[in-house]
Amino acid sequence: MPTFMFEAMNQAGEAVKDEVEAASNEDALARIRAMGYFPTRIRQKGGKKKPQTGTTTKKKAAGAGGFGKVKSKTITQFTRQLSTLQDAGLPILRSLRILEQQQKPGLLKNVLRQVADDVEGGSTLSEAFAKHPKAFNRLYVNMVAAGETGGVLDVILLRLADFMEKAQRLKRKVVGAMIYPTVVIMFAVGIVSGIMIVVVPKFKDIFFDFGVQLPGVTKMLIGISDWFVKGRPPGWAIVLLSPLGFFLFLKLLKQSKGGRMVIDTVVLKLPILGQILEKTAVARFTRTLGTLISAGVPILEAINITKETSGNEVYAKALGTVHDRIREGDSFAAPLRASKVCDGIVVNMIDVGEETGELDKMLMKIADNYDEEVETLVGGLVSLLEPVMVVVLGVLCGFIVVALFMPLVALISSVSGGDGNE
Repeated sequence: MPTFMFEAMNQAGEAVKDEVEAASNEDALARIRAMGYFPTRIRQKGGKKKPQTGTTTKKKAAGAGGFGKVKSKTITQFTRQLSTLQDAGLPILRSLRILEQQQKPGLLKNVLRQVADDVEGGSTLSEAFAKHPKAFNRLYVNMVAAGETGGVLDVILLRLADFMEKAQRLKRKVVGAMIYPTVVIMFAVGIVSGIMIVVVPKFKDIFFDFGVQLPGVTKMLIGISDWFVKGRPPGWAIVLLSPLGFFLFLKLLKQSKGGRMVIDTVVLKLPILGQILEKTAVARFTRTLGTLISAGVPILEAINITKETSGNEVYAKALGTVHDRIREGDSFAAPLRASKVCDGIVVNMIDVGEETGELDKMLMKIADNYDEEVETLVGGLVSLLEPVMVVVLGVLCGFIVVALFMPLVALISSVSGGDGNE
């Protein structure tokens, strides 16, 4: 009887490597599950891999490189299509070949070609996906592995596609709310910079030619204009390059874990925007964790994956603490409550979910609830930003108008007085 080597997780979430004798791959999976393990990888001992032809090697080389990542929208569409084909009963290899042919030339098409070749060579689908992190992250790979183990790959893929669509929808809401104020601010900065560089210097020459006594507000405006034009470095260059420099600074700071923690901590304390990002982070990690648990991934492994894909170091640290405390026999809710990164309602709902044995459903309810709250906060932020920007721009324009026209009034008065005397 053939011997199969396997890697699995035990009930405590610890990695296990062992061997089992079985008649087939399916029989081996059944035997491993009967032992109380959750298999993550299995292959026949001494099995020979399919030899690679020259063409295949070239295909692999062509797809191995490339820059960037596959867009989330494209992966979501592929996932839903693969789920539909699996639900229709098509073999996984044929499904992959069909979807590969449908793709436009690019990174995903090359990736799917390599995945199909690996599956044809004896690899599981999750193993083949794991070789391409530019397209399939760890969350995706582990969800697929859980679906393969439980024999419900089509259901898991459908659930995964729903999860990705909701995550993208939430991201679009937050990003969309920032587009309007960003565009308005850019145009305002451009117009004000033009006034400082072109208009104010001409008024300055007129005032000096006529020897007008300038009020303090006008001197301030002329000083700003001189800084824009004659500063070392010029003010316009600082205004233009400051956002780029700030972006590069943040990019450099995010290279370290401590830097990411500082940024995430500061951002979460910002008024209104911090609340939006906080609720977005809670919705993201609860939906991810709920999806993994409902797919049959062991709780400790699910928390590890959620921690790595949370996108926020504050919540990643809290989940790391939760993971360690669960391994020591504690509940999920107690260490999460101690971390103080979630509202009381979130902790209480998780506590109830643990007691009733429906933690995955409770986590999904939390995510849905917070998605709605984020939508409400985003709408409120947009409504608040509009009058604030109108007031700020009005004050700015008023300052420029007053600063320029006060000397003009004095100049006109002096000219009119001189004409009357003559």
